Amino acid sequence: MKTKRSITATLAAAALCLLAACASPPEARGTPPAADADPLADFPPLAAAALPGASPAARAYATRLARGVNFGNMLDAPTEGAWGLRVDDRYIALVGPTADIRSVRLPVRWSNHASADAQARIDPVFMARVDDVVQRLLARGVPVVLDMHHYRQFDGDALDAGEAKAPDDLVDRRFFAMWRQIAEHFRDAPPALAFELYNEPHGRLTERWNDLMSRGVRLVRQSNPQRIIVVGPTQWNSARGLPAFAMPPDANLVLTIHHYDPFTFTHQGAPWIKPQMPTGVGCCSARLLADIRAPLDLAQRWGASHGYPVYVGEFGAFDKVARDDRDRYARAMRDEIERHGMTWTYWELAAGFGFYDPVAGAVRPDGLEAALFGP
Repeated sequence: MKTKRSITATLAAAALCLLAACASPPEARGTPPAADADPLADFPPLAAAALPGASPAARAYATRLARGVNFGNMLDAPTEGAWGLRVDDRYIALVGPTADIRSVRLPVRWSNHASADAQARIDPVFMARVDDVVQRLLARGVPVVLDMHHYRQFDGDALDAGEAKAPDDLVDRRFFAMWRQIAEHFRDAPPALAFELYNEPHGRLTERWNDLMSRGVRLVRQSNPQRIIVVGPTQWNSARGLPAFAMPPDANLVLTIHHYDPFTFTHQGAPWIKPQMPTGVGCCSARLLADIRAPLDLAQRWGASHGYPVYVGEFGAFDKVARDDRDRYARAMRDEIERHGMTWTYWELAAGFGFYDPVAGAVRPDGLEAALFGP
């Protein structure tokens, strides 16, 4: 039987519990958070500010990229070798400060080598493999742009064969979790290593990329306060995406665009384009040259008005283009990009767009390498 004192104490305790419950936040009482709560609050964007323009370091880095090549279809395949190529010592030996090829863009499919949960823990064996390639390239004295490539779910695309699916509601968190690991792993790398946040954002990223990019830059800055970061617009990094592009307010940035116009020329006969486009489109008519120049004009104006250098991270023509037309196109692109004050990395080295024969172990005798890197 309870005494008066115990009853009073019980009532007082109950009253305190009620007060505590009323004072506690909704989520502590099991109430769903507000509809406008930020699901990515752990990865805040940069504070809004006027663009500072590029730092001298960012401008010097963009200039140093000069004429380079993408090591494509290697580490960006679902697994290295799945698309017929692995990073090879022969390829690394092609680059250097006194060689024709002065820089390398290294596309990497991190997402298929990371756990499917929100932590997206990158396989340490794969991280070590990428690190080894990066270090060997840097030892050659060339700048390296380390890129996140082909995270298909991030764009909302169908997965490639051999690619693992993660829960859809974790896709964005995994992007940041992977970049936290990459940035921390390479935090002591020399300044010749730059990070490129994401290759060719499109699809589900079209309306979200500016926000996610700002969050990504801020995240990288936690461990790499001065690292050069390469960023670009949506629409597959096309210059057509620049009107909607919001450069994060950071000085150590380089703007990238990709340029495959006119697509009916560069991708003629490509089997992954459905319906397949007809072959036989030649180079270089006045109309084709105008199509080459227009995106470069747009990017040049954007860079000048916002104060950032422009780097053409990808351009190229598939090998179903007639040999002489492909060579003329490559030389026209090279000349126009450089006339616009930009540097570039060709897509790519040794696959369907490439100029190196991995079987013969030599540059293909089709004139493409000379058109790109010759006098």
